Amino acid sequence: MITRDTDFGPRAVIDLDALKHNLGVVRQHAPQSKVMAVVKANAYGHGLVPTARALSGADAFGVARLPEAMALRAAGLAHPIVLLEGVFTRDELDIVASHHFEIVVHSFEQLATLEAWHGPRPPRVWLKMDTGMNRLGFRTSDFESALKRLRACKALRDPPRLMTHLACADERDRSKTEQQVKAFRSRVDAQGLERSIANSAGLLAWPDARVEWVRPGIMLYGLSPFANQCGAELSLKAAMTLTTQLIAIRPIAAGEEVGYGALWRAAHPTRIGIAAIGYGDGYPRQIGGGSPVRVGAREFKIAGRVSMDMIAIDLEDALDVRVGDLVTLWGPELPAERLAECAGTIAYELVCGISQRVTVEYR
Repeated sequence: MITRDTDFGPRAVIDLDALKHNLGVVRQHAPQSKVMAVVKANAYGHGLVPTARALSGADAFGVARLPEAMALRAAGLAHPIVLLEGVFTRDELDIVASHHFEIVVHSFEQLATLEAWHGPRPPRVWLKMDTGMNRLGFRTSDFESALKRLRACKALRDPPRLMTHLACADERDRSKTEQQVKAFRSRVDAQGLERSIANSAGLLAWPDARVEWVRPGIMLYGLSPFANQCGAELSLKAAMTLTTQLIAIRPIAAGEEVGYGALWRAAHPTRIGIAAIGYGDGYPRQIGGGSPVRVGAREFKIAGRVSMDMIAIDLEDALDVRVGDLVTLWGPELPAERLAECAGTIAYELVCGISQRVTVEYR
């Protein structure tokens, strides 16, 4: 077990075996595809380097920015590492080439920078088509000319790979995903080049998006990309368990109010437990009163607003609960997807939002 700053208070326990299990689920769904494990944003809050090491069975890693790629190389990971936002200057290209990184090219400005670059170790390039996300990528009308220029680029040796990104793959009943896959494949399938379409939702729900490469992100961490569904329902295992402890228990009379704004009022005499976690730790203020939380093996409800360092929990008639008892905010027995719904957000934001003062353990 690896620990960091082991002090009293909030703790995120990362199950490395769960990460490996989830990579296995990816392989089951796309047995003919290579896997680019997306570990950007500090591996979705799970810790970049420890997570990448646990996912060393992947064929490549996807990151957003150059410092993430550098951290993986510094840790001794020799996998192909793809910068999903690409780079924008010659200096960045020099770094990419010297560390054998791969880059996504999604604009004519990036293409021109690459055409003007000359170096001894040309990077592998992924050319991105915008099929309807309207975020990054060459429009379908420009893609053929961009590919022609890239193939003629003297700075490159390896054939480019081709990719797109799905906007609505997490909505199984939307026709947009089918339209995007068709728009991409109708233009690139005849090129004889490796392709990548599917993110986690695309991999799970859209078989035509499983081509030579898949790019799973959230499912590697045991979380579902679909609304109203938890990772366990997809045979995934939640990798992060967020816990803390009770630091106080106090009796509350009927009619007394609790917390900022006095929004919660006791309907009857009860006990309130105070747990050491709040939005300063990444537990969102938007999680409202009545949202679930576990103390020991039982589920209770939050009373009132989340504050910066603490939450209040209505302990009801649980007289056996004591100061120091373990409080679970999310994990395998209390899915982060449930809490995300309470906060009006998605599980991605919850796990990415864990703050630096939360102790992290790897098991």
